[in-house]
Amino acid sequence: MTESPAIDWKLRGPPRPPGAPLARPRSAATLIVLRDDAAKPRVLMGKRHAGHKFMPNLWVFPGGRVDRADYHAPFATDLQPAAASVFAAHIPPGRGRALALAAVRETFEEAGLLLARPAEPRPLAGPWRDFAAQGAAADLAALEIVGRAITPPFIARRFDTWFLMTSAERLVSLERQADCGELDEIAWVDLDEALALPLSGVTRKMLAEAVARLDDPERPRLFMRDLHGGPRPTVL
Repeated sequence: MTESPAIDWKLRGPPRPPGAPLARPRSAATLIVLRDDAAKPRVLMGKRHAGHKFMPNLWVFPGGRVDRADYHAPFATDLQPAAASVFAAHIPPGRGRALALAAVRETFEEAGLLLARPAEPRPLAGPWRDFAAQGAAADLAALEIVGRAITPPFIARRFDTWFLMTSAERLVSLERQADCGELDEIAWVDLDEALALPLSGVTRKMLAEAVARLDDPERPRLFMRDLHGGPRPTVL
């Protein structure tokens, strides 16, 4: 791994009380959807509610924690070998696919958009019920890995989040379903305008990395975590 200068993460989460044990980071995934059918590229973003304990009022990509159901959800296409190999090098078997499925599911739940291929409707329980009812199965081959970030230890609620990206062309439709879940506002935002929104430092950095990967697909994937008392980006 190589290191670059420390940056300010600007995470807005509840601080860990003095003397409290370190919170174990929960596995999570988020999806950066880029759209290039206008004069300037746009990215799908949503604003978190003021009542959220983690990153309230900030604009984010759709995403969330891995659910146990994500380990068993059906999919139409599997991960590309490049993405699968990165997951395999850093996390236990099976978790990489579950992370990818979580990102697809959360994008449907929070933004009403399906990254999927047509499939026979099938009765599924739990968080995949509504997704499967659309006659769709997740299109994991459409995903690339941008990076990974682990919430630092001074935050009470911690996440080990993988940032994935895809093109809006791979969505079933640009027309959103009615229920948008946890996000207050959802919009396709010009990249320059997106960087001017209230973002966490991690979100801002990962957006820049996703855009850079459009020109350089072989670019090293970013890994952000707290090292020796300060946040530093390294590479996977």
